[in-house]
Amino acid sequence: MALLADLPRNEDGITAALGILAQRFGPRMDTGRALREQHGHTTTWLKNQPPDAVVFPHTTEEVQEIVRICATHRVPIIPFGTGTSLEGHVNAPAGGISVDLSQMDRILAVHPEDMDVVIEPGVTRKALNTHLRDTGLFFPIDPGADASLGGMAATNASGTNAVRYGTMKDNVLALKAVLPSGEVLKTAARARKTSAGYDLTRLMVGSEGTLGLITELTLRLQGIPEAISAATCSFPSVEAACNTVIATIQYGLPVARIELLDALTVRGVNAYSRLSLPETPLLLVEFHGSPTGVAEQAAAFGEIAGDFGANGFEATTLEEERNRLWQARHDAYWASLALRPGAKGISTDVCVPVSRLADCVTAAQEKTAEMGFVAPVVGHVGDGNFHVLLLIDMDDTAEVARAENFVGWLNDLAISMDGTCTGEHGIGQGKAPYLVRELGDPAMQVMAAIKAGIDPYNILNPGKIGLPT
Repeated sequence: MALLADLPRNEDGITAALGILAQRFGPRMDTGRALREQHGHTTTWLKNQPPDAVVFPHTTEEVQEIVRICATHRVPIIPFGTGTSLEGHVNAPAGGISVDLSQMDRILAVHPEDMDVVIEPGVTRKALNTHLRDTGLFFPIDPGADASLGGMAATNASGTNAVRYGTMKDNVLALKAVLPSGEVLKTAARARKTSAGYDLTRLMVGSEGTLGLITELTLRLQGIPEAISAATCSFPSVEAACNTVIATIQYGLPVARIELLDALTVRGVNAYSRLSLPETPLLLVEFHGSPTGVAEQAAAFGEIAGDFGANGFEATTLEEERNRLWQARHDAYWASLALRPGAKGISTDVCVPVSRLADCVTAAQEKTAEMGFVAPVVGHVGDGNFHVLLLIDMDDTAEVARAENFVGWLNDLAISMDGTCTGEHGIGQGKAPYLVRELGDPAMQVMAAIKAGIDPYNILNPGKIGLPT
């Protein structure tokens, strides 16, 4: 298991804050061990570092109260949404208070004429789209888990639709966040564009809870497409599939989703989701637009794929078939675990320029084979982003050490290709060592200066993003 340092604890401050919070929030503050461990451990493989208590606020004003109490006593605060992060974002290395925002789940206003919505951070992506379904609008960002939108903003989440609709940073128009001082920051208005001052919205999006606790979001919505076509096609190799992606992007085909599943993943998905896809590398694509447009796009993609040896190209506009395919894709993590029963999945992601995609994915597969891993690969490859899932026996210390070495090797490989050590998982604790290699000391110093200026006592999510502790 990856070693994580425990940071110094402020025992007196934590004790004082716990007493005050218990009196103020009663049953909405919980110190039970099981709940605390749940809030320190997610789907990550990193060591569990639980907080000392979990508090469930209902309003921005209550979040302000919690922050002011913790600030007075210099107690760490760790924001929590649904706990689906992968890099230790919600761990509490110095102890402190986990602020669970899941009960702040109101949809405050829908503006169909402006195509935006105002929500609280605990609203999940599926709940929002269920609420919007009668408006003709939807929110397109779809990470595999049904994550909270506050957490998605904090980690700049993306997902299968990012190639067409962008990531969270492209879809958050404005937000409100409680700063370490207890003040509420408003980053922007609802206008679609602004040149008013620093871009505080994008500063907060992706800050992983180190600068403020998001308590309100204004999100950009999209019109539900008139027609949607999904297609699958199989390839003789991952390289051929990746080259198809590169050609599709360079051709300018307006693909909405384009996902890679390697042969191992397809095998797992077939068993888990009861499909019968050919167990070779597969691309799963989707097109949005008019009925004529999506038919033309699917046909053009089929021709491009054929140039790289694709076979079994099948397209469908039937909603039931499309949903079945995409649900299988979203379940790929759980499906892959069955490829090695009893193993723990270590998921890591990188992102490279699309022109280097085939090189990077092929090198990653060759390396996992050389190291003897069972390691399925999936990817949002239209963006050059892919994930390797190492299936590891966590009781085998030598195997765990090899897995850590592979993760480091892959991060360095992506950086050497002018890519990034994470396309969507974020830095948290797990990828902190690689951020300085990617950006360099000057960038880290600027981030440290911003953190120190906003949070001088380092109470917001300390020990994350490689910032000074």
